[in-house]
Amino acid sequence: MSIYDSFIARKSQIYTFLKYVQRFCSNYPQTVMLILLFCFFSAIAGSWFLSPRNLINVVRQASLLYILAIGQTLVILNRGIDLSIGGVLSVSSCVAGIYLKQKLPMIFGMAIAFGVGTFFGFLNGIIVSTIKLNPFIVTYSMMWISKGIAYVIMKGNIIFGFSPLFRILGAGHVLGIPTPIVVAGLVFFLFYFFLYHTRFGKALYGVGANPEAARLMGINVTKVLVSSYTLSGVLASLGGLLYISRLNAAEPAIGELFLLETIAAVIIGGTPFSGGEGGIGRTFIGVLIITIVINGMNILGISSFLQDFVLGTIIIGGTLINEYVRQLTY
Repeated sequence: MSIYDSFIARKSQIYTFLKYVQRFCSNYPQTVMLILLFCFFSAIAGSWFLSPRNLINVVRQASLLYILAIGQTLVILNRGIDLSIGGVLSVSSCVAGIYLKQKLPMIFGMAIAFGVGTFFGFLNGIIVSTIKLNPFIVTYSMMWISKGIAYVIMKGNIIFGFSPLFRILGAGHVLGIPTPIVVAGLVFFLFYFFLYHTRFGKALYGVGANPEAARLMGINVTKVLVSSYTLSGVLASLGGLLYISRLNAAEPAIGELFLLETIAAVIIGGTPFSGGEGGIGRTFIGVLIITIVINGMNILGISSFLQDFVLGTIIIGGTLINEYVRQLTY
């Protein structure tokens, strides 16, 4: 082969490779962002960031946020939003903490927590779907109601010192894997099957894409909406149980940190507020982006004020990238 023929062959290979990279970046912008952020912090923070202990800690922190973000994803897929996640997490975990400290069976305290989360989620869904109030107003109000109840029942106290058996849920290991990671994995597979292999999951996407068309096709829109908000409440209570088990303490303000992060994870992951597209797989990428950024900035000793600025910039940037890709697709 001549030098010219060799150059032409390599040029063709390079062109094909660049086309593949362009297609990958267009189809998976969130994954590209995650890879770039991981490489950036690996280069800047070095061995501290890449240490097995830190990487496991990143995944463990992401697991709790991911469980909550799955619930938020279900609601946003239906063109809604759940601002009550933090409040529901607080009140359900505080109720559970009170019962767990009374030396009652652990399963009883956990069942009460799930009952509280189910109640608030169901109430959100009923008000949004039947009374037709704006989801923002409904869930924002429910956030204050649930958080207020948590402060009332706790009377300004902090409950701490749970049983070793309960602490396994948030601080234990299963076959060497942190329990929260195992729980998050089980929740993912459960909801992946629910969304993509059941009639109800398809109905959920249909309602998000076009509620009126879904209704004309015979889909019970009210049932879908109520179910999505109820599941969000259930997952908020599960997140609360994991969190107080990890901290070995429960207090009313425990859920305030998670609300905006769940919304950011869903939007960065590529599930738009317009509903009907996206999913929990993309949300997982969004959760990892947020967790890695926070972890990396903590390692670098960046102040919390600057962290808020950086995180907000990334959220806006991720949203703009997703919107640009959606416009190219359509």
